[in-house]
Parts: sequence; structure tokens; C-alpha cells
Amino acid sequence: MSIHPTAVVAPGAILGAGVEIGPHAVVEADVEIGEGSRIAAHAVIKRYTRMGARNRVHEQAVIGGDPQDFKFKADTVSGIEIGDDNVFREAVTVHRGSRAGAQTRVGSGCFFMALAHVAHDCIVGDQVVMANAATLGGEVVVQDRAFLSGLVGVHQFCRVGRVAMIGGLAKVVQDVLPFCITDGNPARARGLNLVGLRRAGFKAAEIAALKDAYRMLYERVPLKEAVARMERSASAAVKELAGFIAQGKRGFAHPRGE
Repeated sequence: MSIHPTAVVAPGAILGAGVEIGPHAVVEADVEIGEGSRIAAHAVIKRYTRMGARNRVHEQAVIGGDPQDFKFKADTVSGIEIGDDNVFREAVTVHRGSRAGAQTRVGSGCFFMALAHVAHDCIVGDQVVMANAATLGGEVVVQDRAFLSGLVGVHQFCRVGRVAMIGGLAKVVQDVLPFCITDGNPARARGLNLVGLRRAGFKAAEIAALKDAYRMLYERVPLKEAVARMERSASAAVKELAGFIAQGKRGFAHPRGE
């Protein structure tokens, strides 16, 4: 363990083996930081944060800050849970839950580039990338391996599907379909995320099945019928797409703008 003489680490903070705390960093009480993690200069880890192993928190990032919610009361006991092997670059902010006992959750292997923001009560999966200044409103769900490009804004309560990609500067006010590229203002589905699918190990047959399913969204048939067709597919990914659509509450970024 290495703690710089100018760092402030509150009594009772739990630091794992090999943790490094840089100059002028602050670690508040009731914090757990897993082994091999590095907290850089001027970073702040707020109370009620639980962080796994080998995380990297860069300069001036703030992890576990109070929610930006007018209803929030400062004495509320809520928290944030973070997995392993995440990178939080300069000035990233991640806020804790907004209600008593609520948790903001971040998985493992994520990369949050400079100025990215994860608001209260969000759930972020594994291997998610948020590029510079991408922002999640409160209670957003981002599934595994999603990629949010720079300056993307995601409205509260939206969902971002697995292996989705959102183009830069997109305004997201509805759910983002898994396996697809979504872009624009307002954001709309533009096609399959073929590069992301291949990198995630999807085989040619499964990608072909997803292409067929995506084309259904252009057909002039009721959405319920399109979803029913997808549910009968032999492809697990197509069935996942159907389930994502069926479970939505805000609608989704439809390629036809409907």
C-alpha cells in the first residue's frame, strides 16, 4: 500500500493490498477500495463507495458524490458499487443512489473517458465504454459492451441495449436497441453495429439473423407482430432483441422515427 503524505484518508476506510493513493487525493470514511487499485492526484472517493480490484481513478475524478436531485437529502444513506478493472479518466463523476438503500452500480472492465458522467441510480454493465463528456441521466440502464460516443446525452430512465453503439452528440430520449447503431437528434436506429458484433464474437449466422430481424422494423406491420416473429426465431440474439423491445416503457429509437 502506498499513500502520498498529502493525501487524506479517513479512519475506517478499507484499502486492499497494493492500493496507491496519490497527492492530495481524498478517501472518505465508509469506503472500500479493492486490491491493486490506483487513486490519482486530487481524485475524491466519497463515503458509501464500494470498489473492487484494480480500478484506476484518474486526476480530479469524483466517485460516489451526492445525486443532483432536488429531492435528495444529504443524510440519506445510499451508495455506489463498482466492480473490477475499470478506468475512470480525468474529471469523471459517478453519483450514488438517490433514495435510502439505493445503489448506483458499475460492472467490470468499463472505460469512462474524461468528463463522462453517471448519474444516481444508474446500472452500467460490463465492458461499457463512455467517451468524453458522455452523460447518463438518473436511473439509466446500460447493458454489457455498449459504446457511447463523445457528448452523448441519455435521458433519465432510458435503457441502452447490449453491444449497442451511440454516435457522437446523439440526443437519446428513448431506449437504444441492442446490437444496433443509434445516432442523431433525436436519436434513431441506423443499422446493425457490425463491428461491435464481430468484436464481441458473434458468428456470421447470428449476424444474418439479426439483419433479418432489423429489417422487420421497416416493414409496414404492427410492432407486436414483428416482435412475435422475432420471438419465434432460432437465434438467441434475435429473441433477446424481441425481449428488449417488449419490456420497454419509453418506446425505442425506431429506425422509421415512430
